[in-house]
Amino acid sequence: MRDLGVGFGYLFKGQRWVARHGRQYGFGLIPGLITLVLYIGMLAALFVWGSAFVTWATPFADDWSDTWASLVRGALTVLLYAASLLAAVLTFTAMTLLIGQPFYEALSERVDRDVSPDGTAAVSDLPLLRELWISGRDSLRVVVRAAMWGLLLFALGFIPVVGQTVVPVIGFFVTGFFLTEELTAVALQRRGVELRKRLELLRSRKMLVWGFGTPLAVTFLVPFVAVLLMPGVVAGATLMARDLLGEETRDGAAAELAGA
Repeated sequence: MRDLGVGFGYLFKGQRWVARHGRQYGFGLIPGLITLVLYIGMLAALFVWGSAFVTWATPFADDWSDTWASLVRGALTVLLYAASLLAAVLTFTAMTLLIGQPFYEALSERVDRDVSPDGTAAVSDLPLLRELWISGRDSLRVVVRAAMWGLLLFALGFIPVVGQTVVPVIGFFVTGFFLTEELTAVALQRRGVELRKRLELLRSRKMLVWGFGTPLAVTFLVPFVAVLLMPGVVAGATLMARDLLGEETRDGAAAELAGA
């Protein structure tokens, strides 16, 4: 249970770090703002033309009575909106990290240098395009895993009582796990840790991961809040990645992050 508190603490430590490094905070906002504008545009288009799309995709209902056709198409439209919003929440972080790869790499490296006992940080020797390819490929794999969990939880949601109480809670824990994987990947990929090993590390410290990722899953339901928190979240995820790998942190830096 202690790890729950430790994981939650990394959220505050990351925000505290960027508060002390204002330029890094502004730098880290750029990718999130770009992603937010793109997602708002896509969701706005969906809400404008979603109903027309459902009508086009269900020609078999043209011969039905107006009542049944309206009910079925209305339900499918609501389902389309709900699925799109869920997909937006699940993919927002992955897309922001993909767009902001150079930004967050630099931010994460700066955090490492600041808290490392010898003032150094692991640096990837891969070309930028190769890093982007690996990041995009791994993000897609994670999104597929998250989508499979999402489908399972969606199906379980039809179970009376349990589907409206227990299942949503499980959903936040699952989403929190995958959010944490995406965020710690910035620091871990720079160290050459592949996806399979990253997942093993996270599964070995589930309470730590849930303490960090589950509050984020709730907070990130509001994309604008996610944009504002993202620089500090990346900083906190970098600190947590050091913890997962057993890397030491400079005593002075640890005291600063603890608010001493």
